[in-house]
Amino acid sequence: MVGIITLGGMGLSLSVDAFAAAVGKGSQGGSPRFRDALRVGAIFGFFEAITPAIGWAVGFALSAWIAAVDHWVAFVLLGIVGGHMLWQAWRAKPELDDAAPATRPGLGRLAVTALATSIDATAVGVTLAFLHVNILVACLVIGGITTVVATIGVTVGRHAGSYLGRYAEVLGGLTLITIGSIILFEHLSA
Repeated sequence: MVGIITLGGMGLSLSVDAFAAAVGKGSQGGSPRFRDALRVGAIFGFFEAITPAIGWAVGFALSAWIAAVDHWVAFVLLGIVGGHMLWQAWRAKPELDDAAPATRPGLGRLAVTALATSIDATAVGVTLAFLHVNILVACLVIGGITTVVATIGVTVGRHAGSYLGRYAEVLGGLTLITIGSIILFEHLSA
């Protein structure tokens, strides 16, 4: 059974994409008000909360057929998502544009960005179905953490620039790989 600390670790790991995007939004110029930062954080948190539920539903539907290898599926999916995050961090090039005008991102553009950064949470949701996690609690934890992390990302983005997002992405990728490895180890050693 996955505990709240593990869910918190997953939430933090999954929120780094949102954090990196939020840092980018905050670094686009101007001094974002807390209300604007919270709006961005809430949109990212919403999408990060619903995508694991979608993955969980798919995983739950498939769990009877792959119950014997579910720990391997969790390990592989978390490894792929974590590895992709590491790859993205490695190939990312910092974008510094101090001359960028202050803009308030539109709701549609924010929603598309939030959805794009939360696609990996769908794969994690599949693994949550195999681990018999209360999906409502998992979605609330992941969405809440993402809301806070993305809000912080917008507020510090103006000062920290895009460099901070790369390091957060590396940490998030390593955390997901570690969680997948722990799941595999626990099932193989039981």
